[in-house]
Amino acid sequence: MALEKEIWQQDIVKGLYKENEFLNYATNEDQYVLAGKVVHIPQAGTASGVVKNRTTLPATVNKRSDTEVTYVLDEYTSNPTLIPNLDTIQLSYDKRASVMEENMNYLREAVAEWMLRVWAPSVAAQYIRTTGTATLGKAPGATGDRKGFRKEDLKRARTILNNQNVPKQGRVALIPGDMMEYLLDDEDLKKRDSSLELDMKAGVVSRLYGFDLMERPTTVSYTAATTPVPKDPDAATAATDNASVMCWHPSAVARAMGTIDMFENIGDPTYFGDIYSFLVMMGGRQRRADGKGIVSIIEAAA
Repeated sequence: MALEKEIWQQDIVKGLYKENEFLNYATNEDQYVLAGKVVHIPQAGTASGVVKNRTTLPATVNKRSDTEVTYVLDEYTSNPTLIPNLDTIQLSYDKRASVMEENMNYLREAVAEWMLRVWAPSVAAQYIRTTGTATLGKAPGATGDRKGFRKEDLKRARTILNNQNVPKQGRVALIPGDMMEYLLDDEDLKKRDSSLELDMKAGVVSRLYGFDLMERPTTVSYTAATTPVPKDPDAATAATDNASVMCWHPSAVARAMGTIDMFENIGDPTYFGDIYSFLVMMGGRQRRADGKGIVSIIEAAA
């Protein structure tokens, strides 16, 4: 029994945003995707300007030079999954769907992690270092102690965004689970009734200093260099890596989804079963060349 490709394609999209709610807090550029692979966004040139009480004639004629933003979407493909013929006969459709769902979950997670990497700041002006008491490092593979993530660190991120004239409404702070636990151990925060601030449907677990606090197992890890460098999700972990809290406004980051496809080879004679795989074209960008509007709060050595 063949699977309905359209249904599974819809499930990829629904699951991607349902399980990674932070992706909804970005400028959606899907409408600019061409041929499912490339984003082209027209950018208006500099305005001609205005002169009060003009005294010099003829006025200077300016020609507006328009440009465009272009970036190629990345291709994410799942490893093909084989369901042997015997299983096809013996398993119910729901069981087979369960096997496929697991395959899609890995694909969704890879897309989400790489999107964070694309958005991650890489300039020192957009960095803050944690200032709390010593606690075990939270980055995957890290050893030794780091300074914990305090509410005062988030307050400093607010100041940076304020100074950059970033809109106050809609700001997000995406926090690794272990760093969230340290933050919420703050005695002042324990006194708050955060239940009034929850919006679990949107992934918000609390609000603080104008940020919607969201949580996921990990975000972007940074190296221990003097000016930390964000690491790719598939890079080898290091004992000196540092975890980070990512803060941004949706107007500062963008995402775009292109082609979504499912492939199937029913009754493959060489594998004696059915083979399935998935493909997603997705990309994103920092919307400002200087990286403003995004701040990383990176663990500091204790």
